[in-house]
Amino acid sequence: MFTAIQKKLRRMIFLEHKPENGEVFLNQRRVFTLPSKPGMVYLVLLLIMFLASTNYSLNLGFALTYVLGGIALINVFFAFRNLAYLHLLAGPARAVFAGEETEYTVYLINRRPQARFAISVGFAAKGHPEKYVDIAGDSRVTVQLSFPTQTRGLQAITRIRLQTWFPLGLLRAWSTWLPDTQALVYPQPEAHPPPLPVSGAGNKKEVPGHAGDEDFAGVRAYQPGDALKHLAWKQIARVDPSLGGNLVTKQFAGGSGSDVMLDFAALPRNLDTELKLSRMTSWVLEADQQGLVYGFRLGSTQFAPAQGPEHCHACLRALALYEI
Repeated sequence: MFTAIQKKLRRMIFLEHKPENGEVFLNQRRVFTLPSKPGMVYLVLLLIMFLASTNYSLNLGFALTYVLGGIALINVFFAFRNLAYLHLLAGPARAVFAGEETEYTVYLINRRPQARFAISVGFAAKGHPEKYVDIAGDSRVTVQLSFPTQTRGLQAITRIRLQTWFPLGLLRAWSTWLPDTQALVYPQPEAHPPPLPVSGAGNKKEVPGHAGDEDFAGVRAYQPGDALKHLAWKQIARVDPSLGGNLVTKQFAGGSGSDVMLDFAALPRNLDTELKLSRMTSWVLEADQQGLVYGFRLGSTQFAPAQGPEHCHACLRALALYEI
């Protein structure tokens, strides 16, 4: 009950509404200011100085009090202007596996000639580090915000808070923003999956890594178990492995191959759904790393045998969004 009332009050006072799409403008109504802890001490000090000057009729005390009070008022103007009238835009979010930290990209755009200094950007939730940026006039900066993931699927970004104590730290100006953006979270790969499901049926397609010895088709990264006679010694000689080079293996086309079909329905029925998805994720990554041509079947989603980054991403995306 109290939480619901608090959220309603924040929506009314601080304008924390639903996720906002596109570019957002921080107008005057969206920037709020309050004295910071040093600012409260400063105000108390001014009050004591005023009372003492009144009690002892100290003209110099009045003068000093008014000068310090004027500095505080000027600080209010510069602190507010340092944050107000910025434009905010959400960029792409990096796709990761469950358990990793994803990165949300946000852009802070300053379309005014005056520069902005020491603006803190971070998530409003406690426990997340903030980043401080300066923005030159008529320019923009890119900020990467990391957030941990736990489960697969689409993870919406949490509310972002922008705040500044510029120039004297006496006042805190802040605003909040909830972009309409999501990060794609793949299932966590199984740590020790079984071997890839390879059928014994041969095919006449070129399947890198599982082909015969007839026609040279190129090279690939060395994998444990590759025969020494298939190492590409000419390419290896160009870069010394001890200096960071990689071993490479020759691959051939024209020999016998095997079909790789990653089928969710073929997994043991006693396995948990999330474990099945994790195993499929591991197989997709392994097949892509080995450069294999593989098919994919997950419920009504089916991809013809292919290879490459686009095919890998399509399979991982289907796994991440399965039955969501």
